[in-house]
Amino acid sequence: MYGRKVKLRFFFVSLILITVVLSVFLIIKSLEENVVFFKSPTEIKALSEIDEKKIRIGGMVKKDSISIISKEINFIVTDFKNEINVVYSGVVPNLFSEEKGVVAEGYLKDKNFFLATKILAKHDENYMPPEVKAAIEEN
Repeated sequence: MYGRKVKLRFFFVSLILITVVLSVFLIIKSLEENVVFFKSPTEIKALSEIDEKKIRIGGMVKKDSISIISKEINFIVTDFKNEINVVYSGVVPNLFSEEKGVVAEGYLKDKNFFLATKILAKHDENYMPPEVKAAIEEN
């Protein structure tokens, strides 16, 4: 029915299409494992079971909740409905302060306690680094 040339062309086009689809699938699957979204304290309270995987929690640092004991920083992350206690050892970003947004990466010990390994401070679109702000004010 079809000539040899048409069959060969169909075979190569099909092979290329299958290869592209398989490659895209493998790329998306590998990226899926590395993407980490943050959960709010309300989402954490709703979890049915606690995994030992690394997760991120996000929210606002509660007012008057930051306490520093030796090298350990304790604070509370809230989404204004629920709260979770966070413990972190290390250097915090300059933007980290009370009533500011924060994302903490680490391990959930229970639904009320989070052991952070990394703190990421969030800022809005109006944020300007202090050095840039000082340079603009001088000019």
